[in-house]
Amino acid sequence: MQASLKENEDFYYNQEGYRVFTEKHHLKRGYCCKSGCKHCPYGYDKKTDTFKKNNNNK
Repeated sequence: MQASLKENEDFYYNQEGYRVFTEKHHLKRGYCCKSGCKHCPYGYDKKTDTFKKNNNNK
């Protein structure tokens, strides 16, 4: 069963009305979905299909 999402903690709505997931939500999920999310803490670059080096990748 999926945990309920909390607005302004796990996501917010942008000006176009789309749900945008926060960095906190991505970290709780525990993996990168490779969708090119705005707040991706894993450093994924959708254009190159690679992960940028950063401290979050191990």
